[in-house]
Amino acid sequence: MDKDVYLESNASQKPAIELLESMGYTYISPSNCEMQRGGRYHVLLKDILRGQLRRLNRYSYAGVENEFSAANIERAMEDLDEPLADGLVRASEKIYDALLLGRSYQEAVGEGKLLSFNLKYIDWENWGNNVFHVTEEFAVESQDKRHNARPDIVLFVNGIPFAVIECKAPQIPVELAVEQMIRNQQSEYIPQLFKYAQIVLATNRNAAKYATAGTPKKFWSVWKEAAGSRFSTCPNEAAVEKRLPAALETKRQDAASPRIPTEQDRALLALFSRERVFELIRYFILFDGKVKKICRYQQYFAVKATMETIARSDRNGNRQSGVIWHTQGSGKSLTMVMLAKYILMELATCHPRMVIVTDRKELDGQIAATFSHTRLNPARATSGKHLVELINSAKADIVTSIINKFNTVERQETKNESRDIFVLVDESHRSNYGLLAAKMRSVFPNACYVGFTGTPLMKREKNTLEKFGKLIHTYTIKDGVEDGAIVPLIYEGRFVEQRVDEKNIDLWFRETTKRLTEAQKEDLRKKWSSIQKLTSTDARIKRVALDISEHFTTGYKATGFKAMLATNYKRDAIRYLECFERMGGLTCAVVISPPDMRESVDDIDEGADDIVVAYWEKMMKRYGDADRYEESVKNRFCDGEIDILIVCSKLLTGFDAPVCQILYIDKELKEHGLLQAIARTNRLHEGKDYGLIVDYRGLIKKLDAAVDMYSGAGLGEFDVGDLQGVAVDVMTAVGKLRNDYSQLVELFAKVKNPGDSEAVEVFLADAGIRERFYGALCAFGRTLGLVLNSETAYRAIPKEERERYQNAFIFFSKVRRSVKIRYCDSIDNREYEPLMQNLLDTHLSVVGLKQITNPIDILNKDDFEKELAELGSVRAKADAIASRMTKSISRRRDENPAYYDSFSKRIKEVLEQYKERMISEAEYLSKMRSIMDDYHAGRSAISYPERIKNNVHAQAFFGVLNAIFDDVAGNGINSDFVAEVSEEITKILEEHRQVGWAENKTVHDRIAQDIDDLFYGYEKNRGVKLSFDIVDKIIDNVLTVAVRRF
Repeated sequence: MDKDVYLESNASQKPAIELLESMGYTYISPSNCEMQRGGRYHVLLKDILRGQLRRLNRYSYAGVENEFSAANIERAMEDLDEPLADGLVRASEKIYDALLLGRSYQEAVGEGKLLSFNLKYIDWENWGNNVFHVTEEFAVESQDKRHNARPDIVLFVNGIPFAVIECKAPQIPVELAVEQMIRNQQSEYIPQLFKYAQIVLATNRNAAKYATAGTPKKFWSVWKEAAGSRFSTCPNEAAVEKRLPAALETKRQDAASPRIPTEQDRALLALFSRERVFELIRYFILFDGKVKKICRYQQYFAVKATMETIARSDRNGNRQSGVIWHTQGSGKSLTMVMLAKYILMELATCHPRMVIVTDRKELDGQIAATFSHTRLNPARATSGKHLVELINSAKADIVTSIINKFNTVERQETKNESRDIFVLVDESHRSNYGLLAAKMRSVFPNACYVGFTGTPLMKREKNTLEKFGKLIHTYTIKDGVEDGAIVPLIYEGRFVEQRVDEKNIDLWFRETTKRLTEAQKEDLRKKWSSIQKLTSTDARIKRVALDISEHFTTGYKATGFKAMLATNYKRDAIRYLECFERMGGLTCAVVISPPDMRESVDDIDEGADDIVVAYWEKMMKRYGDADRYEESVKNRFCDGEIDILIVCSKLLTGFDAPVCQILYIDKELKEHGLLQAIARTNRLHEGKDYGLIVDYRGLIKKLDAAVDMYSGAGLGEFDVGDLQGVAVDVMTAVGKLRNDYSQLVELFAKVKNPGDSEAVEVFLADAGIRERFYGALCAFGRTLGLVLNSETAYRAIPKEERERYQNAFIFFSKVRRSVKIRYCDSIDNREYEPLMQNLLDTHLSVVGLKQITNPIDILNKDDFEKELAELGSVRAKADAIASRMTKSISRRRDENPAYYDSFSKRIKEVLEQYKERMISEAEYLSKMRSIMDDYHAGRSAISYPERIKNNVHAQAFFGVLNAIFDDVAGNGINSDFVAEVSEEITKILEEHRQVGWAENKTVHDRIAQDIDDLFYGYEKNRGVKLSFDIVDKIIDNVLTVAVRRF
């Protein structure tokens, strides 16, 4: 087989360009692009853009069509190039506004009269009037020219870059392409390209992930064209598969052997067909606060299916209504925003009005805040009367309201019979079939109703669906987990013996602390004695509190993730808080509603409990009112200041806190309430692989794929198929642990003695193998931590097997730390580092294994010597010096290339000698130490002319010039002349140096002009003639060095 097939360009980049050309994109060469750009820092294809602005734009005055002036065309191009002073996302938002809405420019009409007319960059009404181009190897310079980048593929509409594609070879994970794309968006790299980018794609032929500018790695998504379920009405589900073969055939030179469509092909055709591009950019990109977002595929298809649904009529002649079920955490609120935006823009001629209805105040606030970040004009109804005013005035595009406000509206006998009112109902399963829903319908009898729910519809709700409309689109829990849109949920039932009396407490302790170290057992005894004397008659709360404290402290506190605890009663929540405060070590807080208010319709009325009243008065005194109390505690929890947040029903729905990983349940929950509660832990967060449900009530007896698995679990009213993937039993982690262990050990199958740490470390000299090792160890550690934190899973593994896993993790963790020092690697899997360290410190009691940090600079002599002392072998120490010096040289080379290259050469020579066994390990270390000592002292093999011996800046330029002049024979160029030129260039740099000069292109141009004048003078006065190319090369290299030195 031809190995070239697996090269990045052949496997991914070329096929992508072939397909894009077949889709209607015109190829334009990198050199042609560069001619139009006016320099590699700039990214607009100005000739194309200028021509399109002229072609697309006319303004009418006195019945005559006129072209915009050349000056306004140039100004429009300049204005589109928004500065990055306020950051990438803000610049991107301004550009997005301009692309969608155009800009206004004044033209002289009549007798010198100035009027403003709108100039558009893109014709949104007819995409065929725009021109689409594709290029490759699009070289872009960074501001300081030290972080230049070359994206593989860039797509343009009317000369404006709107998509960037990073291609990798099939054997390279697509995640590396994502990381590279994110790096290139940083301020020191090439954000000036990404401020225009609406879609970014990372691909390796077999996988593809997309996002928009500024998207963190965790939120890059997969696109699935066949998005709908059996209820989907989307007509596009099979379109890609049908179009691929024909599209590929149009560009194949060897059509006799057509290639098989790949995942990359599917992603390109789905995301970048010109019609789809226009839809995605126009309707499905939002700026949510300081974050730019693009839709996930399920959001796109839900909106499309809804538009198709509402285009039909029901039996009363009104628009067809329906329900969207998208599982919690999958972006349901943003789907509502995108649907509202689509309806308001697409049906503008009907003058539609949107009403967003929720059944809880906190949900209303959350959705109102989401809409406030869009370009829509939202208003939040503060009362029933206000709701009536907003509906009648039609001043707002969107009105958000709580459903009980419709009581007031109905009493005032307000009715609006328009069929162009659209009512979007959040969590429609809770309120849509009750009395308030009937009142809502009496106010808007002919409106179109679209219900949204984050939990599956129960059997009885499906039966009543006909009255509401139809099930428009589904995105299940299983879909969300498979796509990585939410994290999977792991369930553990924990049993706390309720019949243990105080006399037998020691017996209970022995049973519940088997897996703890002696120090942990002693700490637990102290905590117990601190709460033993609490006056509560419910001893069970004390024991559950102790169990939670031990579970969270040993397993999760050090990881940075947080927990919620759900209780039956407000007084129980306060008792739990008292227990945690007595035990110490955890920061906890309670959020409840006022003593005289039930938290939900399912909660029992507790009456005026003295404990609850006293606590409530204390909170009101501290915070002033109920809203400030709740918001303050919620914000502290989301910011990571609170370890465990204790609640009853409040915050178990409509509260997103990605930092929450564990939900402890000591509350009777069922049906929607249970599903909504456990979903508090499924939100994405860096370093979070799963959400954990710890059940003290036996709510879910057994979790597997069996048909009857939900019987007796409060979930019997749901169809089993709709509950697939809700949660998996913690016991599944046992099998995963065994598999992860095997994967880790198999990496070292070729090592003769895998128990010899030196042999293992030498085997890990290969960077690719090290990457696999870091990933395998991290996966093994994460699963081991989960098992050791679970009583059930812990007891399921025989002691000898468990000890083997623990010893393996300790051994390989020590290897990991050693090779990090030895080969100068930065921290891998940074988001999991707290979890790994917690596992070593807490469960395995490993003493003296320090937490891994980024490599110490070799110029920090004392700290680096301490690191070297940690390494065992002579070779390990020599390897560490070589790798650390190589990294330091690479980082500093631009300051003085010739000087640092001299050290690189010496290191390479010694490595070759050791590799060829010309020197021993001791000599290898001795020679490396000698090079390191010279590096510390600044002793180089380079000799400088006398006139610049004390001028370090001139020495740096001397090295630059020598490297270039080596290719220029004669011309009177000798060492003294080069030293003189180096001094003159240093003076030029000193003259122009000012605050911020490195980022100031005007200053760069002045320096370039002065250096050009310098060589013109040498040619005129001394006859030293250099070509324009050589002078340009000198200027570029001098500026690169100068930016680092001055």
